[in-house]
Amino acid sequence: MSTATQHYISITTVHYVDGLRLRIAFDDGVERVVDFEPFLSKSLHPEIRKYRDKRRFRKFTVDRGHLHWNDYELIFPIADLYAGHIS
Repeated sequence: MSTATQHYISITTVHYVDGLRLRIAFDDGVERVVDFEPFLSKSLHPEIRKYRDKRRFRKFTVDRGHLHWNDYELIFPIADLYAGHIS
């Protein structure tokens, strides 16, 4: 019987880079620069597209290891952020 515990990756810090790009650091030491522009530009939903506005985009929050905007109005899977692209 294994006594290993499963570790879930979480976000430790996020910094605005430029445009719609953020540098995201994870608790295992990995860092990724993620460009949100392709995803936000392709979305047809106005509640998602509004985050193309750089002032609104820059108002992200990191809470309990999750990156989100406006009290979880917009959130992405950690696996996508860790991979470095939004699918």
